[in-house]
Amino acid sequence: MRRGAPAAARAATRARKLGSGGSAAAIDSRRRLDGAERIREPARRQREDVGRRGGDALLNAIWLGLILASVLCAAFGGRMELLQQRALESAKEAVELVIGLVGVMAFFLGLMRVAREGGLLLAVSRALRPLMHRLFPEVPPDHPAMGAMILNLASNVLGLGNAATPFGLKAMVELDRLNPHPGVATDSMVLFLAINATSVSLLPLGTAAVRAAAGSTAPFSIWVPTLIATTASTVTAVAVAFLLRGSRRYAPRPLPADEIAQAPEAAPLAEPVLPGPSEIPPPTPLARLVAWGFALAFAVALALAVRRGLAAGSAGDLAKSLLSSWLLPALIAFLLLVGLRGRVRVYEAAVEGAREGLDVALRIAPFLIVILVAVAMFRASGALDLLIAALDPVTSRLGVPAEALPMALLRPLSGSGAFGVMSEILKAQGPDSFVGQLVSTYQGTTETTFYVLAVYLGAARVRDGRHALAACLAGDVAGFAAATAACHLFFR
Repeated sequence: MRRGAPAAARAATRARKLGSGGSAAAIDSRRRLDGAERIREPARRQREDVGRRGGDALLNAIWLGLILASVLCAAFGGRMELLQQRALESAKEAVELVIGLVGVMAFFLGLMRVAREGGLLLAVSRALRPLMHRLFPEVPPDHPAMGAMILNLASNVLGLGNAATPFGLKAMVELDRLNPHPGVATDSMVLFLAINATSVSLLPLGTAAVRAAAGSTAPFSIWVPTLIATTASTVTAVAVAFLLRGSRRYAPRPLPADEIAQAPEAAPLAEPVLPGPSEIPPPTPLARLVAWGFALAFAVALALAVRRGLAAGSAGDLAKSLLSSWLLPALIAFLLLVGLRGRVRVYEAAVEGAREGLDVALRIAPFLIVILVAVAMFRASGALDLLIAALDPVTSRLGVPAEALPMALLRPLSGSGAFGVMSEILKAQGPDSFVGQLVSTYQGTTETTFYVLAVYLGAARVRDGRHALAACLAGDVAGFAAATAACHLFFR
């Protein structure tokens, strides 16, 4: 009886869970799908520690330079009263922006939680597996590094940055176990960093949320240009990583024993394991009926809209109109149907995701406030006008308005800083202006290159990144060039 008591207790507990949460298969599936949450906290602490050590030094200098340059320029230009007024007003406006951002961010992350629990992350992971085996042939298919890299890139593709980073840190640690030269990045590490720093993101949710909070009538109008630009940046970074890996300059050279980093071991992370095909339950007959019925009705409505649009104007104008106004509702419906197909309690999952959205919005609020105040002071002092006047003859020939240049320069350095600069430019120029569309596309083109390199190389205790920086910067340049061309094609 004593031995049977624990088993009976476990059975009773399981029965209670089944009574309130669905089938055993559904519970097991949720447990596996929440693997990112199980490793998020130690990975977050590790990421913050590395970022504090070296990731923010350049941003600190930039922010301090903006403030001091603003004060001096205003003092010489007789704008001190205006500078004081804008410093106070911009802090208030930043808080209002965050308040508007909270609702949009919570809603979209709620939808992504529904789709993730419905199996979208797993489906993207399986689609990436053959490609990953070709890109990383030196990594055994059953090695933990391969599973972590696949889940990391799948999360990045879907815009799930909170889930992507822990998997990325785990992948770097596991890749280092295959490293014959401790402290020196391997070819696989460099390629993985190049892909991460320029990762293709199918859903620019954060940018769309800021655009919506700024009053844009078409927050997702930058979707297709962003896809074009981020694809160009990733392809370029991967190509450069492959081209430079055989160069003598970047050949792996063992570090002397006294130069190998002796940092303490990172906090242990749980093994990220790719779930099997049985973990996405088959859809119910009712779910199939609803999905196919909706798809058919939506296709009919789209055909009617195309017919009316062709009768009223040109095909090019019609395409732009449909992309700007139909993509967002179609995305919302698609994500919910993915959850329905996976037998997800869509409302409850959306609420849980919305809580994550609130946390994200509140976490970035301090960064937005301080950078927005600095940029507003820089603009009010007249320093930005001087910078634009000096750069505009050059940048205008390249199709880049000088007003968008601060965003292009800051994006590889700081994600939060670029986020704040984009928000300020959207407010000053308008979210649906050409400059507003351009900086919004820049935001989704690449990741924060220097931050990614600092955090990921620090997690693996790598001191020599070899050609990782060159590949990432080449991807940045290609992405910004493609973003500029795409925006001229779509918005001019």
